[in-house]
Amino acid sequence: MPTFKNTPRGTWFCKFYYTDWTGERKQKKKEGFATKREAQEWERDFLNRCSIESDITFENFCIKYMEHCKARLKPTTYEGKKNMIETKLLPYFKHMKLKDIKASTLRTWQDKLITSPNNYAETYLKTINNQMSAILNFAVNNDYIGSNPMHKCGSMGKKHAEGLQFWTVDEYKLFYEAIKDKPMSAAIFPLFFYSGMREGEVLAVTLNDFDFENNTVNVNKSYAKHNGEDLIQTPKTPKSKRIITLPEQIMELIKKYAGSIYDYQPTDRLFACTKYYLAHEMKRGCEKSGVKKIRIHDLRHPYVKLKLKILSAYFSRTFGAKVLDFPLDFKPIIGIYTHLFDKHIGKCLC
Repeated sequence: MPTFKNTPRGTWFCKFYYTDWTGERKQKKKEGFATKREAQEWERDFLNRCSIESDITFENFCIKYMEHCKARLKPTTYEGKKNMIETKLLPYFKHMKLKDIKASTLRTWQDKLITSPNNYAETYLKTINNQMSAILNFAVNNDYIGSNPMHKCGSMGKKHAEGLQFWTVDEYKLFYEAIKDKPMSAAIFPLFFYSGMREGEVLAVTLNDFDFENNTVNVNKSYAKHNGEDLIQTPKTPKSKRIITLPEQIMELIKKYAGSIYDYQPTDRLFACTKYYLAHEMKRGCEKSGVKKIRIHDLRHPYVKLKLKILSAYFSRTFGAKVLDFPLDFKPIIGIYTHLFDKHIGKCLC
C-alpha cells in the first residue's frame, strides 16, 4: 500500500512499491507535493504509465525522445541525430519492445556495425553507440525501463582517432599555390590554416569581426545550411566564442579580398559559399599539387598542435609542468593567457 506523509516543510511525499518490466519489486518515492491529493494523482499516473507503456516499441519511444530533443537542440544538430537514429538504430530495433532490448541484443547489433562492409570509422562507431545509450538513459530517467542494458554489453569504437591528419607548412604552401588563382580560395584557406577556426566559424565570419588595428578576428557565430536555408547560429560550445590573433599578412589578404567583392556590406558573410565549395577546392588543390587530401576540419590541427606545444613549453619553464599536467580547476587560468602566444604561432607557421 502507498504511504502518504506530510513533511516538516509542509509538503507531501508519496512512497510505494511496484513491479518493473523485469519483474523486480522496486520502491518509488516522490516528494514536494502541495497536497495529499496531488501525491495520490502522481502515484496513479505513474502506475498507469508503467502498465500501459511497458509494451512501447523502440520506434514509438524514439518519437518521444526526439520531441524532447527538438526543443533543446540546434536544427542542424537535431537533423544529424534524427538521421543517425533512422539509419543506424531503427533498422535493427524498430519493432522491438523497449523492455525486450537486452545486453545480448545490443552486442549482436554492435557486431553487425563493426563488421559492416561500410567500414565505419572507430570514432563514428563510438558516436552511434553513445546515441543508443543516450536513448536508453532517457528511458530509464522517465521510468520506462529499470536500467540501461548498454552498461552490461560494453561499448564499441574509440573516442579519439588513432592519429590526426594534417599538413606540414611545406605541404600547405604547395596546396596554396594550386588554389590561389581563385580570390575566395586565396583568402579562405589561409584563414583556416593560421587561425584554427572551424568550418562553420569561417563561413559565418563578416568583415566587422576583424580588428585590423590589433590583427584579431572575433569568433562569435557559426554558419550552417538547413533545409535549403542559411543559418547563423551560436558556435559549437560557449567556450568557442573567442578572439584570435592573426599574422599581418593574413589580415592583409582578408582586407584585399573584402575590397574586391562588389557591393559588399561589412555585416554580410565574407565568404558567401558553402561547404561544397570548400570540398571541391580541397579536391582540386590536392590533385593539382600532389598533396595528400585531408578534411577541411583537419586544416586547424597544425594551429592547435603548435599552440599546445608553445603553451606547454612556456608553462614547463615557468612552473615545471606541462599544460596537460595541470589540474582541471587551474586550466581556465591558462586559457586566459593563451591569446598572448597567438603571434608566436603565426611566426612559426609562416
